Amino acid sequence: MSTVTFTRHLRARGRSAVLGAAATALLMGSTAQAETLRFAFQGTLNALDPYSLNETFTLGMLGNVYEGLTKRDKDLKIIPGLAESWETVDPLTWRFKLREGVKFANGNDFNADDVIFSAERIRAETSDLKTRIPADSTWTKIDDYTVEVKLTSPNPILHYEWDTWYILDKEWAEAEGAVTPVSARDTNPGPAAFKANGTGPFAIDSHEPGVKTIFKPNESWWGTPEHNLTEVVFTPIAADGTRVAALLAGDVDLVDPVPVQDIPRVNADPNTEALTGPELRVIHLGFNQFRDELPTSDVKGKNPFRDVNVRKAFYQAIDIEAIKARVMRDLATPVPLLIANELFAHSGDFQRLPFDPDAAKQLLADAGYPDGFTVAMDCPNDRYVNDEAICQAVVSMLARIGVTVNLNAQPKAQYFAKVLAPGGYDTDFYLLGWTPGSFDSWNVITNLAGCRDETGKGGPFNLGGYCSEEVDALAAKIVVENDPATRDQLIKEAYTIMTNEVSHIPMHQQSLVWGKRKNIDIVQRPDNQVLFYWANVN
Repeated sequence: MSTVTFTRHLRARGRSAVLGAAATALLMGSTAQAETLRFAFQGTLNALDPYSLNETFTLGMLGNVYEGLTKRDKDLKIIPGLAESWETVDPLTWRFKLREGVKFANGNDFNADDVIFSAERIRAETSDLKTRIPADSTWTKIDDYTVEVKLTSPNPILHYEWDTWYILDKEWAEAEGAVTPVSARDTNPGPAAFKANGTGPFAIDSHEPGVKTIFKPNESWWGTPEHNLTEVVFTPIAADGTRVAALLAGDVDLVDPVPVQDIPRVNADPNTEALTGPELRVIHLGFNQFRDELPTSDVKGKNPFRDVNVRKAFYQAIDIEAIKARVMRDLATPVPLLIANELFAHSGDFQRLPFDPDAAKQLLADAGYPDGFTVAMDCPNDRYVNDEAICQAVVSMLARIGVTVNLNAQPKAQYFAKVLAPGGYDTDFYLLGWTPGSFDSWNVITNLAGCRDETGKGGPFNLGGYCSEEVDALAAKIVVENDPATRDQLIKEAYTIMTNEVSHIPMHQQSLVWGKRKNIDIVQRPDNQVLFYWANVN
């Protein structure tokens, strides 16, 4: 997206009596210098290991410090990063020419050894980003600034997700005891998890997990800065009201997100405004179809979610238009697939199942549950726009067809630790948001719908364990197909199967809503990464 520029007359900044503890910590630790950007997000930044958590906010924050072989520009176009150029020598061989003269923040030189090390590290068992590179690819150092990748099958989108596969300093990682990635579930990861050493435009000056993180410009960065910042102070402010109050009082410069109901307040203030735009993230619901019995249900001896009629009943019980209007204040676009409409040319060929509570009740009766059943639902309460409110609405709607849903809403750190592979996929019914890092359907199909085992081998973010051999076979063809028309047809076939089988319940494509002081210029990309190197304080 293009930069949105605004100017204003600066006013004196005072502390607000309504600030919570997190905002107070921010004020005590920051200055009001013009070059300081004070940023507040609803969730926390915990471990700094870039392979711990495949989550947009965490990867975006670390993208200010680390870099991949590729980058994406303001319009999300792939551009050179730590690799100056690349070529396909043959369909199974890629060669990358690395950028020379690049240094890590600690002064170490970047070279091919770091790329080879990072390629092995990201495929480790404790990594949450294993799918960034093929598990069976072979990486070879040709010389200090050339790396060759051998594949076992063609992959025309090999490098599509590499802007968030960050390259680590091999020498530094070995010295810090960080050779193995930190698991997202590790509650005692050790000090190396809270240190960072990248090649990016910023370096982390200090980090207090869950409290405050200070970024400073990396003076040895190889690129040309487009910002005028001397410091970024990040503080999590979980409470929506406190976060908005901090913005309005002038105690922070940028907040993400602004609750949709508070947009008028932010826009009414002469010194602030809401910055809105489309986001590529799709919110969806998923079912535990993996286990023979649901641990949280009163149905014993079988798993009701293995019956497509039950999954369809849940789908048709949800009034997506009511959620759009009342919960999201019309800042959401209902979708029929697990991918944003603009990322798949044939999305218009699909339709959502209609909202029909009577049909839903009949489907439950046909499945043998005329009186419904009970089940628990896992939901984050600080990750997506109005995430807990969406889950509460779903709970209420399902109650109308006789299903009792016990909602377990938690901060994202606890939520992800529970529902992802390190937590044993401990969920029966859940809400999840997904932005494909490659902006491509193969990412969605393989990550969210690929058959997996108990450890996550297969589709690592297929939390519910949906499995279709047909979809897997199509995914294998999609990833190697070079002809766009043929590829789109294969993708359409996969989505058709997933839709007919109600693999998941697609909900909506949420909108971005940032709040900012009008003296802040910043780029708002549809992938919702907050990148400081395109920010200026006027």
